[in-house]
Amino acid sequence: MSRLQVVSGKGGTGKTTVAAALALALATEGKRTLLVEVEGRQGIAQIFETEPLPYEERKIAVAPGGGEVFALAIDAERALLDYLQMFYKLGSAGRALKKLGAIDFATTIAPGVRDVLLTGKACEAVRRREKQGGFTYDYVVMDAPPTGRITRFLNVNDEVAGLARIGPIHNQAQAIMRFLKSPDTAVHLVTLLEEMPVQETADGIAELRAAELPVGRAIVNMVRPHVLDEAAVRAASGDHRAAIAATLAAAGVTGGTKLVEPLLEQAAEHAQRVELERAQREVLDGIGVPAYELPFLGDGADIAGLYRLAKELRRQGVGA
Repeated sequence: MSRLQVVSGKGGTGKTTVAAALALALATEGKRTLLVEVEGRQGIAQIFETEPLPYEERKIAVAPGGGEVFALAIDAERALLDYLQMFYKLGSAGRALKKLGAIDFATTIAPGVRDVLLTGKACEAVRRREKQGGFTYDYVVMDAPPTGRITRFLNVNDEVAGLARIGPIHNQAQAIMRFLKSPDTAVHLVTLLEEMPVQETADGIAELRAAELPVGRAIVNMVRPHVLDEAAVRAASGDHRAAIAATLAAAGVTGGTKLVEPLLEQAAEHAQRVELERAQREVLDGIGVPAYELPFLGDGADIAGLYRLAKELRRQGVGA
């Protein structure tokens, strides 16, 4: 699998939860994974029920088989200081610039600089090696901006490379862009089986392809089990109301006759949802991107739920 796994998705689809589960799945069997966030929301800390993440890589979970998940909340200002030290050896001078407000200016006003720093830090973590020669992390998972912004966020290095045509900034932007467009990167889009998220996913995949960014998978989240289809509802709502009431009475349910109509209404709603989801699956199939499917967690995405989702991703081939 690609060593940089970028996870995006429409708001409300659970992309941060999916990114966390993906990091756990990839860390299974002794691997080391770094989970990074770039939006300053501290969503990873909330999901793993830990303190807000500092600008340092911190171990937050142990995966089955002894693997480890580390997390990092990338801060653009701190990343710029790292950049100044790495390329210009401006450690103390960089800190002085921060006091003068120049760092804040650069990360909020200069076009594209913020996104270059955020993506650059993630790419640096992917390429980093230990003294023994092996990679520090087997995988880096990025909880990235939403689908509507993901292509511009990842492609901004091209824009900066065009502005700075020579020198370290140009070279850094070009190196990042080459990595993001290589097989070492995969961009996944999280969706639900609903019309708006699926359409945004289709549009996002088209934009990624146009920018020559590597599309990974569509990850269908919160999939509910199908209990009844429309044919079953039609059969039950025909001439079988008396039989349904008798079955409820035999099961010891009081007032079974009054419950028949509400139950049939609920069944009809379920059947309608099944048909709508089937239609959205057909749209996703037409995009030509393989998909993972994750179940709806009735108890919410707590730690136990994350491990359950990670196990399901492993079952579907993640990290194999």
